[in-house]
Amino acid sequence: MGSLPHVVEDCFGLLKLYSDGSISRNPEIPSATPLLNDASVLYKDFLFDSKENLHLRLYKPTSSTTDAKLPILFYFHGGGFCFGSRSFPHFHNLSIRLAAAFNMLVIAPDHRLAPENRLPAAVDDACQALKWLQGQAMHGNDEDMDTLLTGVDFDRVFVLGDSSGGNLAHHLAVRFKAGSIELAPVRVRGYVLLAPFFGGIVRTRSEEERPCEAFWNLEMYERFWRLSIPAGSTLDHPLVNPFGPSGQNLAEVPLDPILVVVGGGEILRDRVEDYATRLKHLGKKTEFVEFEGQQHGFLTDHPFSEVAEKVIQRIRDFILENSN
Repeated sequence: MGSLPHVVEDCFGLLKLYSDGSISRNPEIPSATPLLNDASVLYKDFLFDSKENLHLRLYKPTSSTTDAKLPILFYFHGGGFCFGSRSFPHFHNLSIRLAAAFNMLVIAPDHRLAPENRLPAAVDDACQALKWLQGQAMHGNDEDMDTLLTGVDFDRVFVLGDSSGGNLAHHLAVRFKAGSIELAPVRVRGYVLLAPFFGGIVRTRSEEERPCEAFWNLEMYERFWRLSIPAGSTLDHPLVNPFGPSGQNLAEVPLDPILVVVGGGEILRDRVEDYATRLKHLGKKTEFVEFEGQQHGFLTDHPFSEVAEKVIQRIRDFILENSN
């Protein structure tokens, strides 16, 4: 008789991969954060991909300080491509915070998760979410949807991604290129990458010297990559390492403005700075902002903190700078 399947990858007990290839997930949402229901923001879920049964959540401020149309902000959550949903309390709370702080319509899409659906599934789903908005701009006919999309500006769209969502934001910027002509009448004006989750075979100094943050550690990051990269790939796959040996030549790709944000205490800090520096050297409009001492997920975990207000102000400035 053969031996029973045993656990080969365990993520907090919430996701387990077994030796026979089977997978189990704990249905409980892991969060000590209470769900925020702010009357200043209306939100509702909609199906955006019937084939994959994927939903997104729209967040719209109930009152506006201006008669102008509301810009749109896509928010792609983190989770190492293996966890996460628009419904997770800390992601939901940040979406409310962003909608109220920026006076924008926030769109928070889900994507398929690894290891059941390895990359590029999440990238494909992120693209589909933007194509969904294009469809609404051209043919919207759902009454509930029309109510939430009334008075929004499809010509002023920004994309914000956190951690693995920041990785998605990068690939969206490359996929749709400057001006996002393929998405017309939707126009993306810029991308915000919050501690984008990139990797590589050669470790950076911060990866070597910071073996552990308060919660995250390098072994955990590498586990997420093992579970999410295409089968048989390495950490130099272009979806993991945009500037790796197999990466696309981005010098040839016109990109919209990119704001890159990272905490100074993050394991990812040096890799993120290197990414921003390389884009600048290629002549891309890129800004790198570091928040000293902050660790991974500092905005998502504490969206009302003093440092969160500084991040939000910097993003607000970026949106204003690139709205005309």
